[in-house]
Amino acid sequence: MGIVNIEEELHDQLRRASKVSCRSINAQAAFWIRLGMLCETNPTLSFNQIMERELNAAGVAPPPLASAASGECAA
Repeated sequence: MGIVNIEEELHDQLRRASKVSCRSINAQAAFWIRLGMLCETNPTLSFNQIMERELNAAGVAPPPLASAASGECAA
């Protein structure tokens, strides 16, 4: 574990994003760092593809969506 020196504006952005994401400031910074590393090492993948891959690797599977033909709204 170490200390990372960042600009004040970036820290403010981290603080704001962490509130929206319900993460601590450190967890938000770690998420952005990890995501940035994944984007740099997988430049042909989109954000959504990277997130899908990471969620699948963690064993997270979204529930199936109701078909549009069924006339039901997903809540």
